[in-house]
Amino acid sequence: MRKTAVSLTALLMFAGTAATARADIEVAVVTAVTGSMASFGDQMRKGVEEAAKAINDKGGINGDKITLKVYDDACDPKQGVTAANQVVNDGISFVIGHLCTGPSIPASDVYAEEGIVMISATATAPALTERGLDNVFRVTSRDDQQGLVAADYIAANIKDPKVAIVHDKQAYGSGLAEATTKALGAKGIQPVMTGSVNPGESDFSALVTKMKSAGVNTVYFGGYHAEAGQIVRQMKNAGLDAKLIAGDGLSNPDFWAITGDGGAGTLFTFSPDPTRNPNAEPVIRQLRTNNVEPAFFTLYSYAAMQVLAQGIGEAGEPDPDAVIDVLHRADFDTVIGPLKFDDKGDLTEPAFVMYSWNNGKYQTVAGK
Repeated sequence: MRKTAVSLTALLMFAGTAATARADIEVAVVTAVTGSMASFGDQMRKGVEEAAKAINDKGGINGDKITLKVYDDACDPKQGVTAANQVVNDGISFVIGHLCTGPSIPASDVYAEEGIVMISATATAPALTERGLDNVFRVTSRDDQQGLVAADYIAANIKDPKVAIVHDKQAYGSGLAEATTKALGAKGIQPVMTGSVNPGESDFSALVTKMKSAGVNTVYFGGYHAEAGQIVRQMKNAGLDAKLIAGDGLSNPDFWAITGDGGAGTLFTFSPDPTRNPNAEPVIRQLRTNNVEPAFFTLYSYAAMQVLAQGIGEAGEPDPDAVIDVLHRADFDTVIGPLKFDDKGDLTEPAFVMYSWNNGKYQTVAGK
């Protein structure tokens, strides 16, 4: 397979030689505009918008400008399919999204049937790329990789772990819980109990009582920040001294708003901090100049737009089939570092690290 290095700088220099833009390249941004995940959705939208603006300011893609159209799926599977069908009806061939795993999987089937290119910055379920769809890519890693990191940490850092596995019954949360349970089992650690909660639920007293009775000292939670924050707070109030560990759904600043100081020491897996990449400094400065905070989902979404732009530029035209071919064989220069995709559309060099909440912020932690 031929290996092609695509330089965004070179692409934009070439674009600047075009006398006039030939047409607009329309890109759909499908995210959570409304609902409980809207704050993450806002990060994603801003990342794509800022990347598109930077590319357009330097001449666009081979002389063509990017235009964006935002669709709301509220991180709901049914609304995700509705949004995907709207993209089809609007004749758009390129999608950055979806934000959440739940709508990403059924929406990707719609895009596959229509030959639409889909690049997700945030959807982590293995099933997204395990169904043989050649049009689907993601610039983040997978939940089975998150589960391995969590299991490694528990085995190395928690003495005599008595683990409760709890999830929120949604595709993302249940997938994380399943992956972590499997990874723990491979290390000889079996959960002392399992449980589930309902999205939007706020009273977890019965769950906390059950965990306390089972002698739980570690809770692995598959789900998002809202429910996790309430579980942490209610464990503290009930005198249950257990460590809660979760996935990247806990990267939302609202988690600390729910827990306050009681959230100190809560752990979660997430992608490596892109702000530590020296190549990201110019982008971060520009984002802050535009009053956009360089949050993780913002930068990963920025990278997704960069990948798409470079793919279209290398293909020479906004033809989905040609772009798909480029995405499968090329290297990409992005704000989060160099990226390359395997045949499934996953990153060839995936990574997750552990973070800890303290004093209203999270930072990376090292295990033993």
